[in-house]
Amino acid sequence: MRNLIVGTWGFIFDHEKSPLRHIPDFGVRHMVFQLLGWMWALAFALAIGSYTFLAVSMVGHALLIGAIAITVATYTAATQRPQMFVARSHRENPATK
Repeated sequence: MRNLIVGTWGFIFDHEKSPLRHIPDFGVRHMVFQLLGWMWALAFALAIGSYTFLAVSMVGHALLIGAIAITVATYTAATQRPQMFVARSHRENPATK
């Protein structure tokens, strides 16, 4: 297992073992290696940022859906059983005077 990990690491990160070894100019090889490194760093940063934002977005959407559900339940109860909201109220309704 150790040899597999070390061999894979060398194949990816060692410019003398990776397919980049076929580029004859060392400067160009180094530049391509750096560009690939920056590309992967950016890809991981965007992925992790997306996952983080996804979690925040999911919580926000859950709160909005919950608020909508409570509002619909309240409106439905007010339509079907309005006495539920006034049963414990000791104030007189000005409309009935």
